Amino acid sequence: METSTSTTPYKHRIRSFVRREDRLTDGQQRALDELLPRYGAAIDQPIDLAELFDRTAPTILEIGFGNGASLLQMARAQPDWNYLGVEVHRPGIGHLLLQLEQEPIDNIRIVAADAQQVLKHLPADSLHGLQLYFPDPWHKKRHHKRRLVQAPWAQTVRQKLLPGGFLHMATDWENYAEHMLDVLAKTDGLRPANPAETAARLSARPPTRFELRGRRKGHDVWELVYIRSD
Repeated sequence: METSTSTTPYKHRIRSFVRREDRLTDGQQRALDELLPRYGAAIDQPIDLAELFDRTAPTILEIGFGNGASLLQMARAQPDWNYLGVEVHRPGIGHLLLQLEQEPIDNIRIVAADAQQVLKHLPADSLHGLQLYFPDPWHKKRHHKRRLVQAPWAQTVRQKLLPGGFLHMATDWENYAEHMLDVLAKTDGLRPANPAETAARLSARPPTRFELRGRRKGHDVWELVYIRSD
């Protein structure tokens, strides 16, 4: 996953990621070369979602989709919604592209870029939801400043969500969940989801490979759902 944070949005950015790139397989490299131009989106200018997906539909942004398995499952289950996935781990992007080659699904687009820059290029009031599942927790206290979820980021997310849109976060690190709660409690215009709204989001999220591996080791998962309320 590639994301970045700062005390001032988009300026003097502190990276919240470390590149951990496995070797690309020949198939993944071919997918990046041949398929990313079809499914990819550039951020050298403001992103026009209707043009990108060739339709107007509710759009979900997922930051850090890993190998794309859960993103593909959600897009398959909701063909009337658009899914914009952000990831910089090239093997993961290649893996998802190979899956799309086998099962062409036209409601997924991929941005291989810094998620903070992607948010910058999205119009205000444009997202039906934003999904952030298992971001790097940066568990050492001296590294907490690298966590993606910070006050400026939360305010930017609120601006990009439609009124009534959701922010759904999941982590298996309790201290990060507490940090998320603290940040969101201080963010105007985002309220905790009610039980029905939370249940709807939890039921829509398939488990990730990372999550299943953690659960086998006995890890708990904390899920937070917030709604843009203004």
